[in-house]
Amino acid sequence: MQKTLASIIITNYNYGRFLTEAIESALNQRYQPTEVIVVDDGSTDNSQEIIASYGEKIIPILKDNGGQASAFNAGFAMSRGEVICFLDSDDVLLPSGIERAVQILRDDPHAVKVHWPLRVIDVDSNLLEKIDCKDILPEGNLYNEQLKYGIEGHIFPPTSGNVWLRRYLEKILPMPEDNYRLNAESYLGFLAPFSGSIKRINDYQSLYRIHGRNGTNKRTYSWRLNHYSYEEKVLREYLQKHGVKVNGAFEYREDSCHNYLQGMVKLGKELGALIAQGQNYILVDMDELGHHQLLENCQAIPFLEKEGVYWGPPNDDTIAIQEFERLHREGASFIVFAWPAFWWFDYYAKFASYLRSKFRCVLDSERLVVFDLRLAA
Repeated sequence: MQKTLASIIITNYNYGRFLTEAIESALNQRYQPTEVIVVDDGSTDNSQEIIASYGEKIIPILKDNGGQASAFNAGFAMSRGEVICFLDSDDVLLPSGIERAVQILRDDPHAVKVHWPLRVIDVDSNLLEKIDCKDILPEGNLYNEQLKYGIEGHIFPPTSGNVWLRRYLEKILPMPEDNYRLNAESYLGFLAPFSGSIKRINDYQSLYRIHGRNGTNKRTYSWRLNHYSYEEKVLREYLQKHGVKVNGAFEYREDSCHNYLQGMVKLGKELGALIAQGQNYILVDMDELGHHQLLENCQAIPFLEKEGVYWGPPNDDTIAIQEFERLHREGASFIVFAWPAFWWFDYYAKFASYLRSKFRCVLDSERLVVFDLRLAA
């Protein structure tokens, strides 16, 4: 009996720094036969040279820049596998990932997808303590939940935490490209329960890299809320096309992403009254406000930070002041404390006193405390 061919489709745009590690992880799968397709979406760094160095070991697709959805569409059109894994080029696939997914999909004829948690790594591939989507991924027949709650019907991991059945992807691809330059895996995820069941692997099978250039970090919460509405429209049209009756609006749980996004947009408007476009600010939030930007054309710098990524609270007041002064010298115009970090004002009392003695506090509300670093106290 012929074994199932698996396709690993790596999508890349200017991630030459990480691309070799992603390709090697795809080539080193325990499961065979696999094909590795690398879609370069118009990179201007050294990515295409790296791709060329692999010769016939991989299938290259070099295209003009069109965004993540266009890369998914191009890679899938070239693929031949009955099992498909899209791998972000800044992530890493563990050697057991495809093997375990193929076995699960082979054993369950109703399943269209397998997903798993992802272990978080830093820019240098060091393992961090965080495991993304740990203990929250559902499995089974999720049709009713998806129909009731719309695009939030079930939680699914980012791109590199999913393996798909080809017969499902053939139903929904190619996907719309203009509105999915980022976050393309969402389209695949919220439609899946209408084609079959979802299976879960409990331990992580890929590594998710956090760095200062992750795609969604560049988008604002306002954009994300508008995109949420677009995705609801996509889902509704899909259901109507397939004869599924939808009564009224989808429901929102109290802790829904939709409600959260609305709150973040409101917070951004409050902050935007103080911070003009082009002025970067230090954000002290214990990494609790999510992965999008509150303001358009204003970069939030996490505090503490390493290469643009949140690196935890300071060990003491001295480090807090040193790191603050460094970011101030590098051009930060404001420091913004969000409510998850209000405990800092008591715990780092010397740092708080230092700020209040030197800079003017221009907002002190229930959710934000803001110091203007251009104005003396």
